[in-house]
Amino acid sequence: MPLQIVKALMFCFVLLSGPSVFSSIEPAPHATKVVPVINISGAIGPAVGDYVIEEITLANQTPNISALVLTIDTPGGLVSSLREINQSILASQVPILCLVYPQGARAASAGTFILYACHIAAMAPATTLGAATPVSIGGASPEESDEAPNEPSAMEKKMLNDSIAYIRSLAQLRGRNAEWAEKAVREAATLSSSEALENNVINLIADTPEQLLIQSDGLTVSLNDTSTPLATAEATVEYKTPDWRHQFLSTITDPNIAYILMMIGIYGLLLEFYSPGFGVAGVVGAICLLIATYAFQMLPVNYVGMGLILLGIGLLVGESLMPSFGILGFGGVIAFVLGSIFLIESDLPELQVSLNLIYSIAVLSAAFVVFVLRRVLQLRQSQVVSGVECLIGQQAVVENSFTAEGYVHIAGERWAAHGDDSFSRGDIVIVEAIDGLSLKISKQQGSGYDGTNNH
Repeated sequence: MPLQIVKALMFCFVLLSGPSVFSSIEPAPHATKVVPVINISGAIGPAVGDYVIEEITLANQTPNISALVLTIDTPGGLVSSLREINQSILASQVPILCLVYPQGARAASAGTFILYACHIAAMAPATTLGAATPVSIGGASPEESDEAPNEPSAMEKKMLNDSIAYIRSLAQLRGRNAEWAEKAVREAATLSSSEALENNVINLIADTPEQLLIQSDGLTVSLNDTSTPLATAEATVEYKTPDWRHQFLSTITDPNIAYILMMIGIYGLLLEFYSPGFGVAGVVGAICLLIATYAFQMLPVNYVGMGLILLGIGLLVGESLMPSFGILGFGGVIAFVLGSIFLIESDLPELQVSLNLIYSIAVLSAAFVVFVLRRVLQLRQSQVVSGVECLIGQQAVVENSFTAEGYVHIAGERWAAHGDDSFSRGDIVIVEAIDGLSLKISKQQGSGYDGTNNH
């Protein structure tokens, strides 16, 4: 009985004190919201595209990320990389905020398309966007004369209309100015940050990513056809940088770096082929050539240009193997230069091989041809220095005394010899001619044979 009373009292105590006890237990704090900031700087190529897509994918897999900021400063880039980035943005369940940043930056060409695809578009003061005409369409600017520019081809019209339809669809999806978007593609129109805000091209102007998050707080974006308010004011900003893999990829996909690697690879293998040694040149050449091949398959390579480069290298090799007094060699240099100029199919300077680099390699190749020609001429003018003919004029030592015919030692070998004189053991004689397998010798005053000559 006393035990039951104790249990009843304890039960009552728990009931009475429960609310105060449970209220004293604080709920676990929510994880801090994070907003990664990733930077697109320079031409948009495969390396940039791979980096941005990977960061967007990671953001969608991380629970405490409330948004992602793209800062842009680009002259444009490859259409393939642009579309891959935009597909990732459009499929993202995390809001993507785009900021043309820092001051003085631009979102030209491909950058304009990316800005239109993002949920929130912003620009820093003194920045620009636009000029989104596909670069292969406009052609050279017309001369100051009254002549009309050439009509675009059917393919150019298809590219232009496809780009217009694409950017208009992005503008309609995000509720932005579709008319100006078309003008940016058709007429390469541009806007400053203040003009873009007035024309409903961007949502706001912000000096920094932190200010962008404060101003974007409370704005509504569409995710899965659902209006979602942004909660970014108190989020922690996390600036991201590419890892070593993306940095390496960005380096080797620079057309100039890929071009240099290709030339090191080709000449390294040629050097190993002509002068076999420890294999260092061959190993380095093979590695560089494989890396260059990987880089070029990610770039818009013109295969006619690549074919001309390979033809030029082949002609240079032919000049070294079958000297043609420069015909093959200089033809190879010309093919090499033309192929290098047409190697990359892009009018964007950042995605082309530097002309200065091409000319430098061409000069080195021409110097190689001149070197081969000089060597050929020297060999043609020089006397024969190999074979038994090189024994003529050399000294020999008489093995045993003889008259008319006997044996001599020369260059470590024992030769039959004949002459018009009598010869004593150890006489120093001169080889005058070679008659089959016998040396014609003449007498020369010399020391006696001391037995040190090799047989």
